[in-house]
Amino acid sequence: MIISSQPNLAGSATSTTPSPSTNPNSNPSSHTNPSAAAAHMGDESVPSNCNCNVGVDLVGIGARQSPVPALEAAGRDSLMRPASDESELNVGTGTSGTSSSGGGNSHRHRKSSLALALTPEDEPMDVYQRNLMDLKYPTVLPPNPQLKALLVFHKADSICEAVTAACQRHQLDVTLVKSKEEALDTLQKSYATAQCYHLIIIDARSAKNLDAEHIARTIRHTHGHHLTTIIAVCKKSFFEKDDVLIALLDAGVNRCVAETTNLAMCSVELKQILHSIIRPHNVMSTQQALYTALHRLKEVVLITDDVLRIQYANRATERLLNMRLDEIISKPLADIFVSDLSTISEQGKSIKEFDGILTVRRKSQEGIPMHVRVVPVACIGSAPTHLIFNFDVPGGQMDFIATLPQPKEAPRGSLHSVRRCSFDVRSIASDGLRRTSLAKLTSLPLEAPITKIINLLSQVQENCSADEARLIDKVLEFLKREGLYSPQMKEIRTDDPIATDLIGALLTGPSVYSSRRSSNDSIIRTGSSTRTATIVPAKMKANPIIMELLEESLSWDFDIFKLEEITDYHPLLYLGMEMFRRFDVFATLNIDENVCKAWLAVMEAHYRKSNTYHNSTHAADVMQATGAFITQLTNKDMLVMDRMDEATALIAAAAHDVDHPGRSSAFLCNSNDALAVLYNDLTVLENHHAAITFKLTLGDDKINIFKNLDKETYKSARSTIIDMILATEMTRHFEHLAKFVSVFGGEEPREQHSQTEEETSILMRRMLIKVADVSNPARPMQFCIEWARRIAEEYFMQTDEEKQRHLPIVMPMFDRATCSIPKSQIGFIEYIIQDMMHAWESFIDMPQLITYMQINYSQWKKYDEQGVNTLADIMAKQPPVGKMANSK
Repeated sequence: MIISSQPNLAGSATSTTPSPSTNPNSNPSSHTNPSAAAAHMGDESVPSNCNCNVGVDLVGIGARQSPVPALEAAGRDSLMRPASDESELNVGTGTSGTSSSGGGNSHRHRKSSLALALTPEDEPMDVYQRNLMDLKYPTVLPPNPQLKALLVFHKADSICEAVTAACQRHQLDVTLVKSKEEALDTLQKSYATAQCYHLIIIDARSAKNLDAEHIARTIRHTHGHHLTTIIAVCKKSFFEKDDVLIALLDAGVNRCVAETTNLAMCSVELKQILHSIIRPHNVMSTQQALYTALHRLKEVVLITDDVLRIQYANRATERLLNMRLDEIISKPLADIFVSDLSTISEQGKSIKEFDGILTVRRKSQEGIPMHVRVVPVACIGSAPTHLIFNFDVPGGQMDFIATLPQPKEAPRGSLHSVRRCSFDVRSIASDGLRRTSLAKLTSLPLEAPITKIINLLSQVQENCSADEARLIDKVLEFLKREGLYSPQMKEIRTDDPIATDLIGALLTGPSVYSSRRSSNDSIIRTGSSTRTATIVPAKMKANPIIMELLEESLSWDFDIFKLEEITDYHPLLYLGMEMFRRFDVFATLNIDENVCKAWLAVMEAHYRKSNTYHNSTHAADVMQATGAFITQLTNKDMLVMDRMDEATALIAAAAHDVDHPGRSSAFLCNSNDALAVLYNDLTVLENHHAAITFKLTLGDDKINIFKNLDKETYKSARSTIIDMILATEMTRHFEHLAKFVSVFGGEEPREQHSQTEEETSILMRRMLIKVADVSNPARPMQFCIEWARRIAEEYFMQTDEEKQRHLPIVMPMFDRATCSIPKSQIGFIEYIIQDMMHAWESFIDMPQLITYMQINYSQWKKYDEQGVNTLADIMAKQPPVGKMANSK
């Protein structure tokens, strides 16, 4: 395998910072810690052990290493240290990817330090007897383009002139801009033309003129600038306290320097930055080529740390072990070998190779003896820090792996997005389901013809020949495709007219006089990752009470009504920004935080305050539930969603009921409303919510959160958001549920699922937003009752208007004079919520969902027995909570 580099396109105008392989005086290994405070690095003529002090006017504070994007193939982030010798190749120090702070999901990203010593196969055998630290290997040369600097100063004063002159003295190509907007526009244009700025110097002396913290964070969220060095020029007084400097460093600034007009001091400081930050960043950029080459090798490669924990595995290793990458990384090496590994440990201590036969343990398969070579590598000092395992795969390498026995089904337990990794998305059906009490397809309160057919064919398959069984498998594959699940309700009690009317209204098809309602219309609701970020997203400025409450924003007991009250009916704005911050939506969408803030404000403004239920508080509640579910999936190592999936799910949740008129789709159809006419009486409200979301977003560049996405990414994100919003429509509730259970709900392993990875991801996302949308009966009791009160009031208002306008009454049970709210809730939980909540809880493992649902169900039963029926009765037992209580 040959790795080549791009020729120097800059011609003779090359960087003044020579590469490690061409400058014998440079010693990059002495510059590998730019995160040390006051990291002064001398000129090439100054010995590396010389402690030079450039004076108090130029203090380098907290030089900070910027993050490297995750390798798509390896599924985790890595940085490469510059070689300790210009002819030696070292790859090292992984760092956690940029993500939202606030939570404990650090398992997604893992720190590691890798050192790869690649020995040519034709090297003489006596070389292997020498100490590996004495061997020399060719270096992958870093990029060596003309260095470009972008200066962001609001005016060209003496400080700006000194910095510009220093850049020109070191032959940097300088561009000067005077505003944040001009800077971001320049960066976007450079990215579009495949160019980049290696150094950005921001005037941070006055936040009134330039918000350096915001500019730095925005740059870090801009594609192509993960390794750009950002310098902040600060007032000397800033160095007396660390709060301003730490805020800048958290925003992504690599180094803070004190203002000075002395050209010599500026020049020396710039030289240090070139040596200590920019040069290592150039070397780090080569790691992408090395890791890509490793991952695509047909040879099996494993790398462990000094205590034999696996730090890296390539794609060939996944296939050999029949395991996913997340099942391999961080495992003790003993878990994948049957053989005793004590010999390797002893050999590693003396930095000698191991060459012998070891038995490899494949997942769900018997062990396979294989020839394994182990090479210890010392990254620091003389003791080995890592061991490289090479497996000799006989019979054409990957062809041999293909001949190994495969399990009858794909590895289970984790559902990956198609954008995340290579293993099967369809495989999650059995491992994630904990109990045999899962509501299976046959136990649902419906009886679709397709259900009968599948059950009958499965019975026949048990007593037929192998050939016949294979044919039936093919038939079952076709039967399990989308569109074949159109269930009818069975076993509804005719002696319970309230439940009959309610459930019938929810599931009736597109007759004009039916109750074709959104999932939101159908709900009498209840209530109410840690990823370690290198760049800390700024929290939205708010009073301490709001900030304290938002600290619990991922808790299932989160009090959305208190947030409604203390934000004066703006819960979506505050909770939305917190969710976007925690899940790093700003970086995912490559968008400025202020654009997201403006988008949330516009969305919230288009939720009607006159609605007692379908308002921005409900939207915030669904968004909070979505965030809680995503966090739980992450905590269980169920890597079912990548960052774009998370972002689109949160966006869909925030916008899923925007501009809801407070009336059901059936009401709009019966009244010949303009929306019903526009959408031909089909899925009226959900189509409107999706359409108005994109109309508002795309109609104003100031709130267009998608404007920096490429066409394909935007198309995919739009499709996902629309699909999730439409999934909240209730007429296809049982179809979605039956499909989800048939794919994910089997207790016994299946031979094969007919769905593609994308189809399975769609099923999971639909169920996620559906459960979030109807999660109120599974919330704490006081929230459950408050939501039930609010939805009942909204339904009462619809019935009042239908009587006044002589329209067909869609839900006659919701007459404020006669309605039994407990009975409506009991029927809703029994026929809609119970089975769906059991299926989802078994998938996601959140037992509190079932616990709260059962508590609430018992409470409604008790109210029914006590004759507590009307709103007034409910309010006497359970006073309203939150801001709505004060408005009554």
